[in-house]
Formats: sequence, C-alpha cells, structure tokens
Amino acid sequence: MDERSLDPQPVSALAAKFGGHLAHDRRRSAHTVRAYVATAHRFIQFLGRHRGESIGRYALLNVDPTDLRAFLADRRASGLGPSSAARELSAVRAFLTFAAEDAGEQPQLPRTRAPRRPRTLPRPASPTDAVALAEDAGEGASQPWIGARDLAILLLLYGSGLRIAEALSLTARVLPLGSTLRIVGKRNKPRVVPLIPAVRDAINDYVKQCPWPVRGDGTLFVGARGGPLNPDLVRRAVQAARRRLGLPDTLTPHALRHSFATHLLARGADLRSLQELLGHASLSSTQIYTGVDAAHLLDVYRNAHPRA
Repeated sequence: MDERSLDPQPVSALAAKFGGHLAHDRRRSAHTVRAYVATAHRFIQFLGRHRGESIGRYALLNVDPTDLRAFLADRRASGLGPSSAARELSAVRAFLTFAAEDAGEQPQLPRTRAPRRPRTLPRPASPTDAVALAEDAGEGASQPWIGARDLAILLLLYGSGLRIAEALSLTARVLPLGSTLRIVGKRNKPRVVPLIPAVRDAINDYVKQCPWPVRGDGTLFVGARGGPLNPDLVRRAVQAARRRLGLPDTLTPHALRHSFATHLLARGADLRSLQELLGHASLSSTQIYTGVDAAHLLDVYRNAHPRA
C-alpha cells in the first residue's frame, strides 16, 4: 500500500487549531496543551494505520468504539500505564469533540470505558522531613546563592502549597513580600496563599544573594546564567538531597504540596478552605486528602496501640 495514504497531513492543521482552542478558549496550561496536541497527532497517525486509509475530517467524525479500544490497546502495548492511558483517552475525546464542533456538527462520542486507575493516595512527608529536605538541598548546591534559591523554592512549595510551575512562574513584581502571595494557577485561575515568616525570610535571603538583577517582570527564581529556572534542576536537587538523607523516592517537589495539604487538614482546616488554598477546580480533587489523613491516623494507631 502507498505509504502516502497514511499521511495524517489532511487533519494535522485541525490538531494545531485544537491546541489554540485549548490555550485561549479553555485556558489550559501550556503543558496540557502540548500533551493533548501530541495525543491528537498520535491518534490521527494510529487511525490511518488502523484503517489503512488517509484520515480526513470525515473519518474523525465517524470514529467508533472499536477504533478507541484499538488505540488504547496499542498505547498500553507500548508500555503506557492505566492512569496515562486514561489521560490519553480524555485527550482524544476532547479532540473529537472539537473536530465535530469545528465542523458545525453535534458531538457524538463513542462510548468507551477508560482504563481503571489504581486508587493511590499522595505520600506526605513529615514536617521534619520536609524541612530537612529543603535545607539539605540548599546545602548541597554548587554555589551559596543557588543553595539559598533552592531552599526558598522548596520551603515555598511546602509552606504555601504551590505547584512547582506556579513557584517558578512568579515574577519580581511580588517584591517586597507581605503576608500573602497572589498566585495564578491552572487555567489562569488566581488565588491567594499565605506566606509564613520562615518562607518570606528564605526568599528575601535568596534575593539578597542572587548575583543577577531580580526586578520588574523578570522571574523571581533564576537559573545559574540569570534566565528562567528549569524545574528539572529543582527536581535533581531534591533527588540528591533525598538520597543523602535516606528519604523515600516518593518525596518529590510535588509531594511537598501534598504534605502542606495533609498537615493543614490534620490541624483542623476545612475542605472548602483547603480547596481554595490549593487552587483545585472542584472539591472532589481536594477530598483525596481526607483519605491521606485517615491513613496517617491508622498508622499512628497501629504503632501506638498495644493491641493493634
């Protein structure tokens, strides 16, 4: 068969248009846009191979459950886990909905059950481990100012419950620091988070030591050459500190955000307030932390009760 018949070019422009729709109309993050557009291209290419024909808009409007099940089977065979496969299916559904609406048609998505996701609870760190991780990451840095930067970032994640992308998107406009920070999170949703004195002092110390100008619309946390900081560098610093301290692999930068939520809940914070602090779109996203807290209480009971 002529390989050109499998060329996804006829609808590749639609996938790019889909990305613009996600970014501007749906206000999805840049990471989500990239992932969804990549999935759209993967699905187009798979559908061409699966059907043995060139894929145009008509083919997208007539996708059936067999096509989706075959796509998921192909992705699972390539090593994709159930959670990632479920996200792929969600992206394909969003793309097919967009394709129909862009053609002026009523979306009629084929019914396909998403892979069952294992229910996993976030693994929070103890307050001692969270602070020790931040301090060790700072002490292990190549230069004192970089150590001050890494310490400030990790304390900010734990002290204010930020996602790492939110922390690294802060600009110098937040200076001088007060008792709160205004954060713009996923889907450009703003929220206000507390800034406790220890975190504020760590950030101020970093700003004093930073050899690069930190002002105006420039990023607050900069890389070694003064440009925007790559989040992978923070993850590597955490990995090294975790290894030195003998802490579990589950203690990642994002686990510090989980720890923030779990510790607030354990101290009596209500779910609605916690939802606002975390920037969750729905309360159901926040309710997972009730399971985390219950798991912690059970661990305490088992370790402390003489008959447990």
